[in-house]
Amino acid sequence: MKTDGSVDLHQRFENQRAAFAREPFPSWSVRRDRLRRLQALLLANEEALAGAIDADFGGRPVAETELLEMYPALEEVKSALRHGARWMRPRRSPVAKWYVPARGRIVPQPLGVVGIIASWNYPIFLSVGPLAGALAAGNRAMLKLSEFTPAFDELFARLIAGAFAQDELTVINGDATVAADFSALPFDHLLFTGSTAAGRKVMMAAAANLTPVTLELGGKSPAVIAPDYPLEHAVARILTGKLLNAGQTCIAPDYVLVPRSKTDAFVAAARVRANKMFPAKLSSVDYCSVVNARQYARLTGYLAQALEQGARIEALFEGPQRDDARHRLAPSLVIDPPARLDLMQDEIFGPVLPVLPYDSLDEAVQFITARPRPLALYWFDHQRERIERVMHATHAGGVTVNDVLLHIVQDSMPFGGVGPSGMGQYHGKWGFETFSKLKPVFEQSRLNVLELFGPPYRPLAKRITQLMKRF
Repeated sequence: MKTDGSVDLHQRFENQRAAFAREPFPSWSVRRDRLRRLQALLLANEEALAGAIDADFGGRPVAETELLEMYPALEEVKSALRHGARWMRPRRSPVAKWYVPARGRIVPQPLGVVGIIASWNYPIFLSVGPLAGALAAGNRAMLKLSEFTPAFDELFARLIAGAFAQDELTVINGDATVAADFSALPFDHLLFTGSTAAGRKVMMAAAANLTPVTLELGGKSPAVIAPDYPLEHAVARILTGKLLNAGQTCIAPDYVLVPRSKTDAFVAAARVRANKMFPAKLSSVDYCSVVNARQYARLTGYLAQALEQGARIEALFEGPQRDDARHRLAPSLVIDPPARLDLMQDEIFGPVLPVLPYDSLDEAVQFITARPRPLALYWFDHQRERIERVMHATHAGGVTVNDVLLHIVQDSMPFGGVGPSGMGQYHGKWGFETFSKLKPVFEQSRLNVLELFGPPYRPLAKRITQLMKRF
């Protein structure tokens, strides 16, 4: 099983497994050192990493890489450094009253060798975020990067190799065949970020080894604007979240539900907001390109199909709507598109936003709940009772109220999908626990009441059992 770099995946895996066997419970000083090396690597090479991603995308603003990748990645590492020593301590656990004075505790134990498959859209954050939890938990890790970001992949692999022993942390590069072979390794845990279709394949490969998986997938994340919520504010937040990284964000708003009477006002406000964000339109240095020709063709295909089916498309930029050579696609709204369109079936992952008019909030909620559970839900509303009712009626991996995206950068909250949008969670303490076995340990006391219950069974044992069942 060779990668395109003639790297034997099995050998790297076995080397890490052997290294873990020699040090199955690293001290906090060892874990802290690994985290600090990762932190130093990021800080020392921030400009080079941003430049590599810019090259891979054919134009991605450095400011977006700093804000959307470096900052949250460094925050994950800092959180692990700040709290990791406490996370790894044994935790007291009470025992049932009939077993006192025995004692219980929960010991967070490293799992072993962890596999991480990162997506191309945020290659730093989607690599470092789970790595922070895996290293804090005391694991060895193998990281598979996406073949769609070759410049970043080559640089990051070289930097990791310079900062870590290969049996601590190693980067694997290669195509989809390599990714399939990687998924089939008998990891102690496997975390995958990517599409739902690819997630199914990863889960099938992991199942052969009974490898537990965390799947961070996607789906069609809705935004809903309540009838009495200030429209301009909602539009500003939604457009910002949609157009960062040209919409190539797993939790970007995928469609927006708007009161029917405010549909045209939404279009007008969105056009104002988009031009305020990018006054130079498609030529703006602050506007991100679509990552490659394949993704660009998919997005332009959505728009072509919508036009053929008679959908109303509202361009948000004046002038050119496409730059085929640079894979730049102007933002556009598709008003009340038919459900049969591909853009209403697939996760869009680009600067195209369907706008769906609704006549009542109940209708909007029913529209959401009738579809696969999304990775994110954005609800714009000031009525607390209504917000709570919606929180109870809908399912989503995470929710931001009166804004978008921001739940993902809270290291005090878990991040993960639900149903078709994923399973499991990480970030902060939840990442540490995902990559740990929380091992229960029961310590029997010298006074062992269970000795009263063994055979030959006496009347006293029966009477005590009856008491136990009643109280």
